This record gives sequence, structure tokens and C-alpha cells, in this order.
Amino acid sequence: MSAMEKKPSREGGRVLPLVLFVVYLVLLAWMVLLKLEVPYAGGGALRQIKLVPFAPSAGAGASDPLEVVANTVLLVSFGLYLGLLAPSWPWWRAAGAFAGASLVLEVSQHVLAIGISDVTDLLVNTAGGLAGFGLLTLARRGLQARTATVMTRVCSIGTVFALLAIAVFVASPIRYGPPRDLPGLSTPDRNAGTPAREHAPAP
Repeated sequence: MSAMEKKPSREGGRVLPLVLFVVYLVLLAWMVLLKLEVPYAGGGALRQIKLVPFAPSAGAGASDPLEVVANTVLLVSFGLYLGLLAPSWPWWRAAGAFAGASLVLEVSQHVLAIGISDVTDLLVNTAGGLAGFGLLTLARRGLQARTATVMTRVCSIGTVFALLAIAVFVASPIRYGPPRDLPGLSTPDRNAGTPAREHAPAP
């Protein structure tokens, strides 16, 4: 088979990972910025910058361990997808991409006043992305030429489960985001007459 015949096949093999990556980015932005709520902009009370990682600062408490773990896990898939789509990238270049994506999310939270911009999130997001990138590197050692095919199937299954889980969450009365900081306005409970569950702190 000629080189020209192989090239379209390789390009075609990247279409599905690219589509899955786009879906992942949309879900990531919806989860991190809007806490799975409808789009809105805050009134300013949540426009804070926490420059000291993990420790209390800027009027905010210490980083919650569960949030640290969640913010790390959220970027693991980013590392997997980037490794599939840019297999020749060195780890330091990938780390820059993870840090840049996290910085965009943190700045967006500040501009829209919908969450605390936290250096902790920037650090653990980057670590999560590198973890996913490293996992793919380890997978290549065992799967070799089958790595892209196998990992794309794994990512496809993960995306389906993520979409189902988010659909169940959105349909439930549980809310993850903090009350919106507009006067007299808070995130409503979808079931009238049922007390809303306590909102979790913004990551």
C-alpha cells in the first residue's frame, strides 16, 4: 500500500477522537463554569481571586480535598485526548496546553463572576492533564499499534456514560452550583415544594 493510501486512513482514524474531544470540552466548560446550570452571569459577589494554593486566602477557605480530587480527575480525559490527537508532543508542551486551558476557565469564571478563580485549580488541572497524558504513554507500551483504536473505544464508552450521568443529574433536584449572587435570586429547585439540596462550593 502506498503512502498516499495510508494517509487518508490515518486522518480518518482521528475524526472520532476529535469529535469526542469537542464533546468533552463542551461538557467540561458547562461543568466548570456553569455547574451544569443554564447560562448566566453573576452579580459580582463571586468575583474573587485566590492566589495561595490549598490554604485559606482572599476570603475563601482552604481547598476542599474532594474538590481537589474532582478538579484533577476532570482533566485526565483532556490528557488522553491530547495524546491521541497529538502523539508527537513532548510532555512539557502538553503541560502548557493543560495549564492554558485551565487558565482560560479560571479567567472566564472571574470575568463572568460565576466562581472563585483559584490557583489551586490551575495546579491540579494541569496535574490531571499530565496524568492522562502519562496513562496514554503507558498504554502505548502494552498496546503498541492498537493504542489509538482501543483508547478511542474506551473514550467513546466513557463519553456515553458521562452524557447519561449528566442527563440524570440535570433531571434531578440536586444542584452543584452555588446560589447565584443576584439580589433575591438563588438557583431554583426543579420540583416545587421540595427543599433544594445544599449547594456545593464552586471549584
